[in-house]
Amino acid sequence: MRLILASRRALAASGEAQETMAEVWQAQALAQAIGSRLAVFGPPELRGEALGLTELAGRGCGVLDAPDLDPGQLRAARLTVLDDARQVLLCLGSLLGEVGIALVGMASAAADEGTYWQCMEAIDAADESRDRVLEMLRRLADRDQAVPEKEAG
Repeated sequence: MRLILASRRALAASGEAQETMAEVWQAQALAQAIGSRLAVFGPPELRGEALGLTELAGRGCGVLDAPDLDPGQLRAARLTVLDDARQVLLCLGSLLGEVGIALVGMASAAADEGTYWQCMEAIDAADESRDRVLEMLRRLADRDQAVPEKEAG
């Protein structure tokens, strides 16, 4: 949670295009790490979607130029545990939505065609990643609704 909140704050505070792109990359790397963690250690009903999130967020990182970061600056590398999958997914979905908005702004102000298309591909990856997050939240809600029915029977 703290890493997602730090990413949201850093993205909101970023000013120049290069700084914003670095924060977008950081957010996608964090989504990739969260997806990977959920795919291995998360609830069984989330594992397939979590693996898909890992792949999509990885694509989001791949279409962007990797920022020049010291190892300690990479937020995704500091991910340790995911205590509450639902809360993490809610916050991650918000972060990915903010990433998309930032990328739309960058694409519309792009000075060259290469930057424009890079932003468009990153928008697609962020949007598809957010779709995976929303699907995982739906599956958690379905699971929670099914549990009382089993206990009542």
